[in-house]
Amino acid sequence: MDTTSHELVVHSARLVATCDANRAEIRGGWVAIDNGLITAVGSGQAPRGANEIDASGCLVTPGLINTHHHLYQNLTRAYPPMTDSPLFGWLQSLYPLWAALDTESVYLSAWVGLAELALSGCTTSTDHLYVHPRGAGDLLAAEISAAIDLGMRFHPTHGSMSLSVKDGGLPPDDVVSTDDEILAAAESAVSRHHDRQHGAMVRIALAPCSPFSVTEQLLIRTAELAERLDVRLHTHFAENAEDDEFSLATFGCRPTEYLERTGWCTDRTWVAHCVMPNADEITRLGAAGVGVAHCPSSNLILASGIAPVVALRDAGCHVGLGVDGSSSADSASLWLEARQALLLAKLRDGAAAIRAREVLEIATLGGAACLGRSGELGVLTTGAVGDVAIWDQTGPAHAGAIADPIEAWLRCGPTGARDTIVAGRAVVRNSVLVSDRMDEILTAHAVEARRIQRLTD
Repeated sequence: MDTTSHELVVHSARLVATCDANRAEIRGGWVAIDNGLITAVGSGQAPRGANEIDASGCLVTPGLINTHHHLYQNLTRAYPPMTDSPLFGWLQSLYPLWAALDTESVYLSAWVGLAELALSGCTTSTDHLYVHPRGAGDLLAAEISAAIDLGMRFHPTHGSMSLSVKDGGLPPDDVVSTDDEILAAAESAVSRHHDRQHGAMVRIALAPCSPFSVTEQLLIRTAELAERLDVRLHTHFAENAEDDEFSLATFGCRPTEYLERTGWCTDRTWVAHCVMPNADEITRLGAAGVGVAHCPSSNLILASGIAPVVALRDAGCHVGLGVDGSSSADSASLWLEARQALLLAKLRDGAAAIRAREVLEIATLGGAACLGRSGELGVLTTGAVGDVAIWDQTGPAHAGAIADPIEAWLRCGPTGARDTIVAGRAVVRNSVLVSDRMDEILTAHAVEARRIQRLTD
């Protein structure tokens, strides 16, 4: 028995799913956290803690990791004119609205989106912020401020667009920048915000939006910059049939070959969606160690298709989960994406193709690998970050689900986390956000959403 007194002890769990190298599952287990890191995990009598959380009747897991999002899009959530358009038309219709983004609207949308994620058991989120209207201010710093205020671990990306409609791209002129401007801003963002320490709360990646909104030279130069700065790379990739057609017509090759020729087919990269790779491309992506952010709800709403998640994992790709933007997925619940991932993989590849345990690994270990933080995030083991999700499995929704708490986690519900703990600090307690700013933020967010959507009545 650990007799040390700890800062925080989560004890008496129905089951602790550690997601460690041995996939240890501890009935009646406990987790101890000090200085933001896990210092002990065990079974039986728990040690003392200055703060203690009783997890009786609960499944305890590592905090979930969101590997793809566009937080600003909750300002145009479920926007009616856009509900029936596939990807390219949907984007072209929304770009003019997003051109009105500024630091206030980005701060508020990030705060709301991260709060929503925390309620779903998410402790770490990335964000792909690629709309930077001229004169809008430092949008990346604004969303980092929101994450700090909430206490969420945050991996924003410096997104970008350089290819406007006049150049053969999709976005309008007022939301694109030159390649040189983008690269300078990206390097500045890394210099100001990227924390390389173990347990870091903020890290930056470089993220040109997509092959159809940036120049080939920008992709090449961004890969070179990421190598020099030792940061990660992210972009949209092989999202739907339109994406494939654009690549063939514009670049004369399929998306994976384009990724290779621009220097992006590397284990520094994780891509969003990856719905349409063929068998040969899956093999090549896996051999290169490319990570994939699987966004099942968005892929369904935009009719993009069902990503070959099982095959990608088998080939060696690290697959994580993404809620994607709240103008396509509309709900920033990582638990919902985990459930969708389970159901869609079974539908695509057969009932025995995947189980809840494998989806839990995607939502934790896979996400950590996409972000380049394996062994540090997404696992409950000594030395890892103190990020924990506690899932109540009592009440009518779980009645009878007594044989397997992990299967019950995804097959019963819907559910959110009872408690979400980031670096040993509660962000959600008893299914309620700890911050007392929710009403204030939602009121201000509503004002900004009406402005962005150009609603006057």
